[in-house]
Amino acid sequence: MGFLISDMLSRSPVAPLQEHIKTACKAAQLLPSLFEAANLNDWDKVASINSDIRKLENDADEMKLDIRSNLPKSLFMPVPRQDLLELVLVQDKVANLSKTISSVVMRRKMQIPGALFDAFIEFVKRSVDAAMKAKQSVNELDELYETGFRGAEVKVVEKLIAKLDKIETETDVMQASLQESLFVMEQDLPPVEVMFLYKLIDQVADVADMAERIGRRLELLLAK
Repeated sequence: MGFLISDMLSRSPVAPLQEHIKTACKAAQLLPSLFEAANLNDWDKVASINSDIRKLENDADEMKLDIRSNLPKSLFMPVPRQDLLELVLVQDKVANLSKTISSVVMRRKMQIPGALFDAFIEFVKRSVDAAMKAKQSVNELDELYETGFRGAEVKVVEKLIAKLDKIETETDVMQASLQESLFVMEQDLPPVEVMFLYKLIDQVADVADMAERIGRRLELLLAK
């Protein structure tokens, strides 16, 4: 992995960032299947998905460390090295959150109440959409890098970030709606389960929030 990242960095400082967010998003993309398997009582499948997510999170961690160690310190980079390092840190949180969510579901054998499930799974998928839109935006970095973060490519990325913001706002609305629905039914559920369900809703929303923060980091790069 270290050789691969250093080899990629010698060609482009942004290519490893693109590989990193690709890996982080793969972890997030497994979350809908995780919740579906849990609600079907298929705990072998939950364990298998959890293992895949943990491996992807570990791979993303290794990539992050290699990027930190090998990112060029050249004064002639079009954007500050520190900004690229901060971008990879935010990207990494998508993988970290996916692992945290997956671990809680498997360890506590958590299931989403039937009355909430359809809305909840749509919420999870929309949060993953936000992560995928952030990935699409980061994928434009190589073009931006080649043009010195100027020209028509800037408009392309700005439009992608605007779409990302829209998706994140949608997940905020979905999060509030789920919290309200859970409040109505919480008297009929074990208190500890209710506490973890609220926490799970917040953690899924955090995936979209981190995707939005990736957009904010890209905006800072465009502004310099």
